Amino acid sequence: MDILKLFNDGGFVMYPLLLCSILVWAIFIDKLKKLLALKNQTTLIINQGKNLILDNKIHEAKGLCHNMDFWIKAPYLEIFSDENHDANKEKKESRISRKLESMKLELTRANWLLATIAAVAPFLGLLGTVTGIIRSFESIAHSGKSGFSVIAPGLAEALITTAFGIIVAIMSLIIFNYFQMRFKNLTIIYKIGLEDLIDELKGF
Repeated sequence: MDILKLFNDGGFVMYPLLLCSILVWAIFIDKLKKLLALKNQTTLIINQGKNLILDNKIHEAKGLCHNMDFWIKAPYLEIFSDENHDANKEKKESRISRKLESMKLELTRANWLLATIAAVAPFLGLLGTVTGIIRSFESIAHSGKSGFSVIAPGLAEALITTAFGIIVAIMSLIIFNYFQMRFKNLTIIYKIGLEDLIDELKGF
């Protein structure tokens, strides 16, 4: 199957659909990088941070996240924000929650674009369907005939754009839902781990 021929047969609507597809994959790559960073760095913070705190190496525990992404390490650094580690736990957890909300903003930054593409792509495909049918009727009008060979180009445009629009929408929706779920789960695990570290810090 010649992809370039299919694209050309789809007509002008294929260009905005192609742009949507490129945006979806660009967002996918960006979110995948953030997912891997969040998973790896938070696991390191919780596991090694706990061991260092238990060994009374508070300074080393604080410097553990030196080279990590700011939006990941900011909630972790809040557990060391008071010199007195026996300070009010609720206040610390409140500050951590605010930092986690900022982290969520970073993780969900392009979600609106994925949701928009998922909603718009099928309508772009439908627009291609309409223009393809119009093209078929124009071919009949110009040739004075109604055979399949006359209407085939218009029908091809209609079907190709419809299919491509649905494919782009499905890709966008799957990516949106997958990362939404993964980021939510990892954020909850991170928050629980940080609260455990607050408990470990008490008494130091």
